[in-house]
Amino acid sequence: MQDEEDEETLKDTVKEALHQISEKQYTQQLISRGIPKEKIRSYGFAFHGKKVLIG
Repeated sequence: MQDEEDEETLKDTVKEALHQISEKQYTQQLISRGIPKEKIRSYGFAFHGKKVLIG
């Protein structure tokens, strides 16, 4: 969900979501469980009311 204090647009929220995925190393955790890197996709979801942006 968009944090209106820190993120002006849904695009900013998606960017922050992708940053969090990288920062928390979720991809690395999956790789260590045997999932090939080529099969892993990262998506950031942002929504505000009925508006949704996926990036």
